Amino acid sequence: MADEKSENYVADIHNTAYMGEYREVLLEHTGLLNIDGRNLESLNGKWHFCVDPYDTCRRAHWFKEIRLSDRGVEQPVDWDFDAWERVTVPGTWNMQAPELYWYEGSGIYMRTFRYVPQKTGERLFLCFEGASYETSVFLNGVFIGTHDGGSTPFTVDISGTVTTERENRLIVVVDARRSPLRVPMDNTDWFNYGGLYRDVYLVRAPAVYIKDWFVRLVPDGTFSKIKADVDVSGGEGKVILDIPELGIEGEISLEQGRGSGVFTVDSQTLSLWSPENPKLYDVSFRFFPERAGPEDGDRVNDRVGFREIKTRGQEILLNGRSIFLKGIAVHEDHYLLGKTTNTETIRAAIRDLKEMNGNYLRLAHDPHDRRFARIADEEGALLWEEIPVYWAIAFENKNTRRDAENQLAELILRDRNRASVIIWSVGNENADTEERLDFMSGLAKKAKALDETRLVSAACLVNHEKLKIEDRLSEFLDITGVNEYYGWYDPDFDKLFRILSNTSAGKPVLVTEFGGGARSGQRASVNDLFSEDFQEALYIKQVATFKKFPFIAGISPWILYDFRCPRRFNRYQEGYNRKGLIDADRKTKKLAFFVMQNFYKER
Repeated sequence: MADEKSENYVADIHNTAYMGEYREVLLEHTGLLNIDGRNLESLNGKWHFCVDPYDTCRRAHWFKEIRLSDRGVEQPVDWDFDAWERVTVPGTWNMQAPELYWYEGSGIYMRTFRYVPQKTGERLFLCFEGASYETSVFLNGVFIGTHDGGSTPFTVDISGTVTTERENRLIVVVDARRSPLRVPMDNTDWFNYGGLYRDVYLVRAPAVYIKDWFVRLVPDGTFSKIKADVDVSGGEGKVILDIPELGIEGEISLEQGRGSGVFTVDSQTLSLWSPENPKLYDVSFRFFPERAGPEDGDRVNDRVGFREIKTRGQEILLNGRSIFLKGIAVHEDHYLLGKTTNTETIRAAIRDLKEMNGNYLRLAHDPHDRRFARIADEEGALLWEEIPVYWAIAFENKNTRRDAENQLAELILRDRNRASVIIWSVGNENADTEERLDFMSGLAKKAKALDETRLVSAACLVNHEKLKIEDRLSEFLDITGVNEYYGWYDPDFDKLFRILSNTSAGKPVLVTEFGGGARSGQRASVNDLFSEDFQEALYIKQVATFKKFPFIAGISPWILYDFRCPRRFNRYQEGYNRKGLIDADRKTKKLAFFVMQNFYKER
């Protein structure tokens, strides 16, 4: 045991509980800085990198860079940060060297940067948009904190650690090992990319700064009230909300740094955001601290759409009108970029959705890049966003639950100002147990507490015993999502009609997954698995069945593009999930794509 120290005890090799010190400072949503509308100084580019399969950097405190013994004598060390080869950030290590393709351990990143303050008393934040999965940050030999969760942002105030006297030395350990206690757990259906795969920034803020804000249309059906919340860190004062195009300039009073205000607008003047009319308004928050000089204060700018999403019976209503969600699911996986993305890749996915005559994307199975929702705001695409509470999560484990709740909060705080996001999902394909019900109903309640303006759902499984859509979690959801693969994993397609006929839906149902695999270019009879012809015939039968059940408020077939999956190795799949309607090249469309295109055109 780590605490049973003998006379020949050596901490670096005998301490099995070494991670305890790195979990004493957890970087969570409570410290998250909203970086939208701020000036960002990129730390992207080339970083020194080395694999660390035994996690020795954290075990042996390499980050302290101790070269001399207690007596001042130079001693051998096992690290050499400046001599290591360099990799590109953002990027997954799996895509940057053939020998790292299957690597799933820890990796060490290092770079330096200079810091010159621009204003007296300014704060400096280090912001990570995504690092997979567990990340420990060290600056100038000091441990800063550890973040869990591979797809949500985290920020840390480094004002007290950064130096102006020399280059600052930033070391980041990213651990991509799968674990049964992690969110997601160790058994998934996608490729396990590792590394600093999203942007890294420095952000400056004044001594007293706007930490977060939330501005939205009040969902009361009148389309005439805009509510704004603001969170100021470090002092008191007043905040002015400006939406010039709507004639809004109003003060929000603060109490202990937080305040809310409701502002009336002319419903005839307000242009509601929708896929057909993705109207965005310039919004700014200006903070004026008490006893401030002319250089004090803070300001953030954003572009926000105003719309209302709610349910009525079996319908989903967008701005008071019934809407059918004509969708498709998409993974954040690219044949060249891995889990990293860019604005053109995101825009191309939305173009493919619109070519299919769709209006809605299910972003699976974890939060996608921040830019996706911002681009969807501009282009007019509705989004389902979810956290990877996936399959057999350790629902009974309190740390797993904390991890899931934190990832959900980080996602919501990041994207709740984006009009395109209409649904928060709290999980996918989980067995209906007591532990799971308590865990996921708690997530649903947390989502509502953080954002009262959006719908909450989850992708559930069919009750195969009763042959009906039934899940106790539905009581806590606005929409019941259901994944079904009749005609594929279960060859008895007739069960689908029986299941839908047996279902008494008191709320909207989204068919969140269905489909079957096809190797692009593989032609055969409609009875040959993995042929485009089989996939096309299956889609024809699926959509014909959906037409008969009005409680189905939308669908998102699985999936837009083929993607990597290291559990699928038959001659057609070869390490890919081939259920995509477009090949992994993101160009070649399969026959089933045009089935959905025609179906959505009719709707």
